[in-house]
Amino acid sequence: MKKVIMGNHALSYGAMLSRAQVIPAYPITPQTQVVELLSEMCASKTLDAKFIKVESEHSAMASCISASAAGARTFTATSAQGLALMHEMLHWASGGRHPVVLGNINRAMAPGWSIWTDQNDSLSERDTGWMQFYCSSNQEVLDSVIQAYKVGEALMIPAMVILDAFALSHTYEVVEIPEQDKVDAFLPPFKPEIRLTPDDPHAFGGLTGPEHYFELRYKLQKDMEKAPALIEGTGLEFERLFGRRLGLVDEYKCGDADLLFVSSGTAGYTANVAVDLLRDEGIKAGNLRMRVVRPFPFETVRRILGKAKKAAVVDRNISYGHHGIFYQEVKSALYGVKKAPPVFGYITGLGGRDITPDTFKEIAAHALAKDGPDEEIVWIGVKR
Repeated sequence: MKKVIMGNHALSYGAMLSRAQVIPAYPITPQTQVVELLSEMCASKTLDAKFIKVESEHSAMASCISASAAGARTFTATSAQGLALMHEMLHWASGGRHPVVLGNINRAMAPGWSIWTDQNDSLSERDTGWMQFYCSSNQEVLDSVIQAYKVGEALMIPAMVILDAFALSHTYEVVEIPEQDKVDAFLPPFKPEIRLTPDDPHAFGGLTGPEHYFELRYKLQKDMEKAPALIEGTGLEFERLFGRRLGLVDEYKCGDADLLFVSSGTAGYTANVAVDLLRDEGIKAGNLRMRVVRPFPFETVRRILGKAKKAAVVDRNISYGHHGIFYQEVKSALYGVKKAPPVFGYITGLGGRDITPDTFKEIAAHALAKDGPDEEIVWIGVKR
């Protein structure tokens, strides 16, 4: 079945098709429609789940963790300040190995108070031990929720499915809704080996001394290192059933490109348009769209960027006192790689300012005019 739905509702349908069993919810713009539709699904019995109206985002994640510990598949959604309020509990979810799936609608952090998009909210949480999937279409949002459960429950690691505020969350696109029986065949019920039950008592998250804590973090990291191959394998399995493949990255005309954009989110599709326009002008451009940021796909990035003459990383975020965050990550991945291309870092689109094909053409003109970066941050579109 195909439906014209907004990105927020693609999250809702993804949770429904994944048969989420507990949905703690607290509304925040621009996320609200996600949990509104899920509440209607629960009320109409379209989804057999417990819908919990909580008093804050902190409580929403605490409820997800508790239900997951009891063996339930859990889902919630948030944005910006709501995600920041969850911060403490994000560590509890990953450290406790609870494979919660969280939909995060990228919204700029306040103040100034904003409801428009950039990526600082989710990227501020990149060190909490959660997988992060960045989406560029409503179809990708729905498909990513289902695959996030599949990968997360195999590794017992939580996952965020992330989409841009308004540019995707409130934008309507045609989305293919998979048949429930096919999703059930792809994603079996969540049955953790250890769960909270009076029939077989266990304690979760107790005081841990130095003699054990180090090893718990080691195991989380080692399991996160398994995720790239599992994400790729899960994407191939999904493609066999549904005809659509999602991997760690999305390559667009990268094979022969002299200049490669590195992009993410909806700007990634805008970059594809710019690539076509630049190629019409005789410039061999390509676009590497980052879909998965945690775990970071080191080998994939090295393989693709190693073929280019220049790389232009386009960030809709900033680490204050440092640089654009994707720029940091890409430079880290390429450190020590022989024949690595010069990497230029650009910041644009903060607070929801438009990123257009002309934005990418301006970036291309800047990168092509220089042998290498002569400044760590190039601001595109800022009013000085």
